[in-house]
Formats: sequence, structure tokens, C-alpha cells
Amino acid sequence: MTNKTRRALLANISSAAVVCALPLPAISSVREPRRLSFYHTHTRADLELIYHDGYQYVPEALNRINLFLRDFRTRDSHPIDPGLLDILIATRTLIGSEQRFEVISGYRSPATNETLRNQTKGVAKDSLHMQGRAIDIRPTGVRTRNLHRAALDLGQGGVGYYPQSDFIHLDTGDVRSW
Repeated sequence: MTNKTRRALLANISSAAVVCALPLPAISSVREPRRLSFYHTHTRADLELIYHDGYQYVPEALNRINLFLRDFRTRDSHPIDPGLLDILIATRTLIGSEQRFEVISGYRSPATNETLRNQTKGVAKDSLHMQGRAIDIRPTGVRTRNLHRAALDLGQGGVGYYPQSDFIHLDTGDVRSW
């Protein structure tokens, strides 16, 4: 193992230790910019940005995220809960990755949610997707099951694992898993 690799590994471990030791609200006390990178599997669009500058959320960046995570079927958009973005950062930190997330589903309009409920087993009638509080993702460069384990370890919101479709669901609702 080279010194550069060893330093990167130690930096990831210490970052993960900080995140694990703090409840999610305390992550806001970490004064580093929070950067996310996404690829939308349905629109094939990319987005990389800093949504929090280390002191506050960046309104323009949140607006870009709202548009990026819109319902791609109806093109309706809705404000995305910034706490959901913080869960993505915390989960990613636990696995020591800065890779982008592939987005399967962000915001869903009520019409889209109803259509999916009629076509697919397991879509909730009152899905948090309709409130901008849920996202279905898969990581790049990391096994989805490892991201799932990290999300469970974080202990924040809902965590669903869909191994057959290779994605996880994260939300800012009550702590639960399936």
C-alpha cells in the first residue's frame, strides 16, 4: 500500500468516524462544503454541485436539485428535503466514497405514484417521494448492498433494499427498514 493510498484510507476512516459519532443534525456543525454528483437513469442527465457551502444551504443549488430530481414522467418538480441530501452525504461518507449516485426516482407526482402503484408491487400509497422526502438510488463504484448497510448503520429515516433491481430507497421519514 502506498503512502498516498494509506493517507486516503485513513482520511476516509476518520471522516466516517466523525459521521458515525454524531447524530445527523450534528453533521451541520461540520464546516465543509457538501458536494453531490448525480446521474439520472431515465433522463440521462448529470448534475454535480455544492448544495451546502459549509455554513448554509445554497438556494440556487437546491433549486437545481429540485429540477434535476423532478418527476421525469410529468415534469412536475417539488422542493427536495435538504435533510435527504444530508443523509446521502452521511451514507456516502460511511462507505468512504465520493462517487456519484445513479438516480432511479426522486420526486413523484401523485399521478405518477398512483400509476406505479397500479403497475408495481410495493409502491406506497402515501409515498414520501410525493413530498420530496425520498430517493431511489444506486452508487457507482461501490456495491449497492454496502451502501444499504451504511444507510442502516446511520439510523436515519427509511431504508429499503431492492437487490433484484440493484437500488436502495432512502427517505427522511421515521426510522425503519425493509
